[in-house]
Amino acid sequence: MLRNFKENLHKYAKLLVSKGINVQAGDWVKMTISVDQAPLARLVTQEAYALGAEKVIVKWSDDEISKLHYLHQPTEVLTNIPDYEIQESEDHVLNHRVSRLSIVSSDPGLLNEVDPAKIAAYQKVFGQAFHAQRKATQNDDLKWTVASAAGAGWAAKVFPDLATTEEQIDALWDQIFKTCRVYEEDPIAAWDEHKKTLNEKAAKLNEMQFDALHYTAPGTDLTLGLAKNHIWCSAESKNPKGEEFIANMPTEEVYSAPDTHRMDGVVRSTKPLSYAGTLIEGIEVRFKDGKIIEVSAEKGDETIKKLVFDNEGGTGLGEVALVPNPSPISQSGVTFFNTLFDENASNHLAIGSAYPTTIQGGTKMSQEELLKNGMNTSIVHVDFMIGSDKMDIDGIKIDGTIVPIFRNGDWAI
Repeated sequence: MLRNFKENLHKYAKLLVSKGINVQAGDWVKMTISVDQAPLARLVTQEAYALGAEKVIVKWSDDEISKLHYLHQPTEVLTNIPDYEIQESEDHVLNHRVSRLSIVSSDPGLLNEVDPAKIAAYQKVFGQAFHAQRKATQNDDLKWTVASAAGAGWAAKVFPDLATTEEQIDALWDQIFKTCRVYEEDPIAAWDEHKKTLNEKAAKLNEMQFDALHYTAPGTDLTLGLAKNHIWCSAESKNPKGEEFIANMPTEEVYSAPDTHRMDGVVRSTKPLSYAGTLIEGIEVRFKDGKIIEVSAEKGDETIKKLVFDNEGGTGLGEVALVPNPSPISQSGVTFFNTLFDENASNHLAIGSAYPTTIQGGTKMSQEELLKNGMNTSIVHVDFMIGSDKMDIDGIKIDGTIVPIFRNGDWAI
């Protein structure tokens, strides 16, 4: 057993509710979590009520049952999402502004043996059915946090050389606690200091208001336009009441959205992507005149092609995120096969929808207005990692002036 595990798990639960979703008196909280993480779920529920939550809703999942559903249900049954589930989601979003805590722990290759067409069909229907939830989340209309827990299948993928399942799980929990600053004497104070550092970088980029970014690295030569009045964001978000929350724990990124009408060049991924239970590796994406015109992968090729070309808005980008290679997650040397961690070890881009919070006035714009202003709209938002210690990034001002932003994978401003 990991030293002081129960104590640190309790500290982690307290951090997620007090700093992550920042529970206030009268809040409703909805937590999605795997059945094998019940001890953490109980602690989160306990801490949420201690902070004054009015109601805590727990939505359980199970890897093996999810896999059996995909393997045995016909596509038409799998993709038939009941109206009551959609109505419940919309009620939670529209009537109660339920704070959402998603705790991910699944095996990243869980659905590798499932037909990619069936996975794509379900993901598309799911995105359409729960559009209100996605929109409210991306607009920061409600507080939300994505965090993690050490599942056995995931731990085995990350630490295959360790002898036992217990050792693997302990090693993964150790990384989760480290990267989320749980081992600090005062994790909340540590997060406040971390937010300050990220906010300073975001402020510099917002002051510059670059017209475009130019990326160069082995296999990458990409120019992305940036929308007029774009906003660089970091760890801290706020709901309409002005209540702060942290959307991702851990987080090391400063992010905005590219102008989806101005994207040209080629980019190669540098880390595996776990998407919908399938591992995708060796991604190469080609852009021309603001659209993805070609995409391929050494592993998971069909899945990535369906993601891009079978979803409206899938040929556009919705996020550009900067993460220095010396960040703690990157320097751990661990590949997590989990986007929450791997995107915070590497510069990354997101296929699909932009966050309206990354442009001035975006949360009040219609979908048509967002697109007109360069913000991509889609039912998908999938990050893939492109950073390395060999990546340079230049900011290009409207007058053509070039300013180094990254050199050899680290900040240059």
